[in-house]
Amino acid sequence: MYTSITVGQVLRAKGHGFHAVGPEATAYDALEIMAERNVGALLVIEDGNLAGVFSERDYARKVILKGKSSRNTKVRELMSSPPITIGSQTSLRDCMVLMTENHIRHLPVINDGVLMGVMSIGDVVNMIISEQTTAINELENYIAGNEYTREAVTT
Repeated sequence: MYTSITVGQVLRAKGHGFHAVGPEATAYDALEIMAERNVGALLVIEDGNLAGVFSERDYARKVILKGKSSRNTKVRELMSSPPITIGSQTSLRDCMVLMTENHIRHLPVINDGVLMGVMSIGDVVNMIISEQTTAINELENYIAGNEYTREAVTT
């Protein structure tokens, strides 16, 4: 099942695109991008390199709860850094374990220093649901096929 699926396979199915912001952007600007793109996190890119991840959770815990202003606070002050990353050969199961253990919902995918995309918890859940649906359909077809075979043998 999903234990043999790799992060790279998921990225190929969903696409390699990601949304990013610079570290000097304000939290407000980052939130606007997140709202426009309907995403829960942005990768933070500085000088062409992944510097961190800025998520809704970072905003809630580091701006709202600390009484800061989203229009005056830079993403650099809020982002999770250094980012936890994975490679495209990582299994979906290991990706899920890493997300769970670190209480994160977004993992940048890096191969040989090249940013390939980002895996979200939604991507993981969607792939698991898809795999389970396929397995259920195959089992139903197998059972239905066996019933027809039994009927043919007994009549």
